Amino acid sequence: MATLARRADTLTRDALAVLQPGFTGTTAPDWLLRRLGEGLTSVGLFGRNIAGPEQLAALTARLRAERGDLLVAVDEEGGDVTRLEVRTGSSFPGNLALGAVDSPELTRAVARELGRRLAACGVNLNWAPSADVNSDPDNPVIGVRSFGSDPELVARHTAAYVEGLQSAGVGACAKHFPGHGDTATDSHHDLPTVGAGLATLHARELVPFRAALRAGARAVMSAHIVLPALDPHRPATLSPAVLGGLLRAPAAEGGLGFDGLIVTDGMEMRAVADRYGIERGSVLALAAGADAVCVGGGLADEATVLRLRDALVAAVRAGELPEERLAEAAGRVRALAARPPGTPEAPAADPGIGLAAARRALRVTGRAGHEPLTAPPFVAAFTPVANIAVGDETPWGIAAELARLLPGTGTGTYGRDAVDEGGMPGMIGDVLERAGDRRIVAVVRDVHRHPWMAAALDALLAVRPATVVVEMGVPQAPPAGAPHIATHGAARVCGRAAAEVITGRTAGS
Repeated sequence: MATLARRADTLTRDALAVLQPGFTGTTAPDWLLRRLGEGLTSVGLFGRNIAGPEQLAALTARLRAERGDLLVAVDEEGGDVTRLEVRTGSSFPGNLALGAVDSPELTRAVARELGRRLAACGVNLNWAPSADVNSDPDNPVIGVRSFGSDPELVARHTAAYVEGLQSAGVGACAKHFPGHGDTATDSHHDLPTVGAGLATLHARELVPFRAALRAGARAVMSAHIVLPALDPHRPATLSPAVLGGLLRAPAAEGGLGFDGLIVTDGMEMRAVADRYGIERGSVLALAAGADAVCVGGGLADEATVLRLRDALVAAVRAGELPEERLAEAAGRVRALAARPPGTPEAPAADPGIGLAAARRALRVTGRAGHEPLTAPPFVAAFTPVANIAVGDETPWGIAAELARLLPGTGTGTYGRDAVDEGGMPGMIGDVLERAGDRRIVAVVRDVHRHPWMAAALDALLAVRPATVVVEMGVPQAPPAGAPHIATHGAARVCGRAAAEVITGRTAGS
C-alpha cells in the first residue's frame, strides 16, 4: 500500500512538474503557491502579470520563497512582442530590425541587455528568440518577429541572440520548431500546413535551429504546424517524428541531436485545442517527446492545471503515456530549473542600446526635398487587426513620439472598418478634414498584406503627395511617400527613431 501511495505521489509530482501554467494578477495567487509545494516547477508570465520591474521582482521572489528551484518563463521577444513593457511599448527593436542592421555584435548586445533586465526581475527562461525564417512575406503571425527571409542571416542572429541572452543568466528558447515562417495561417486561429519537402526544410527552416543549438540554447519551443514531409497527420507539437525524431535524433540519423528542454507552444491555441482538446493534446505532446507543456496564454486558473495534471496521470495508468517518458520530461524541467545558465558576473547595464539599434535599422527613401517638420503634423494611422502574439494592449505608432518633439501633433486611427462604414472616399475625406493644412504623416503596418491599406495610402498620396509614410511592418511593398521610412518593427523605440528623422531632432533637444 505504501509503495502504491509513493508511486501515485511521484506521478502527481511529475505531472505537475511538466506544466508551465499562467495565472492572473500581479501577485501570486494562493492556489499557485500551494501547487508549487506539490511539485509544480514552472510558471509562465504574461503582460497581465507585470506592472513594473520592482513589482515583477517581488512577484518572482514570492514564488521562489515557496520553491527555490523554479523556472520563471516569459514571452519577451523585444520589439512588437513585449511583456515587460506591454503597456508602453518596448525599449528594444525586434528581430527584423536587428536583421536589417545585420550586426551579430549588436544583436548580442541587445539580447544581453534584455537578459540583464529579465534576470534582475527574477526571470530565468525566455521564450525567445524566434528562429523562424520568414520565407512567406504574407505570413500573418511571424513577420517582424523574424530576423529575415535569408536562412544564413537568421542563423547568425539567432546564435548571437542566444549567446547574449544566456550570458546574462537567462535561458534562451528557440522557436517555433521546425519553423513557422512559411505559413499563411496563424496557428492561434487554425492549423497551418507547410508543404516544403525535406531538402527545403534542411536547407531553410532548420538552419537557424542548428545555429541555436550550437550556441547552446537551453530550450526549443515546438510549432503547431503540420509538415507532411515529416508527419502528414499530426502537428509538430504532437509528432514523434518531429520531436522524438528530427529534433532529438543524432546528426548521424539526420536529426539535430538536441538533449535540452522541449517546450510546447501554447496548448490553448486553436491549432491544437480545437482538434484535440488541451488534455488530449498535452498527453500526445509528452508522448511525442515534449518536456514542458505551455498553457496559460488564455487559460490561467487552478482548474486548468488540475485538469492537465489528472489527464497526464490517467494517461500513464491507461498505458497511453509511458511512465518513464513522463519522468524523463519532469527531470529535464527540474534540471533546468536547478541549473539555469550562469554568468560569472552580471553584465553592465546598457540602457541606450535599444534606441541605438532602432536608429541603425531605419531605411529612408525619397528623402530629397524633405525639410524636417517644425510644426505639429497630423498622423493618420492605418491600423490592421492586432496579431494575437503581440496583443492589442501594446501601443504602437509614432504619434506619441512626434507629440513629444512637436507638441500639438494630432492623430487619427483608421482600420478596415472605417472603409466598410464610410467607403474609401469618406475615410480619406476624414483624414484631410482633420489634418487641415498640417503636414500628414501616414503610418502603415505590413501594407503589402492589406489591400484596403494599400488603396487608402494610394488615395491619400494622390491628393497629398508630400505625405510622410512610415512603414512599421515588413517593408515588402514599393516605398511611397516624401519620404518613406521603414522602421522594421513597431516597438516604441522604432517610433522614436522615425520621429527623430521626421523632425530632424532627438528627444529632449
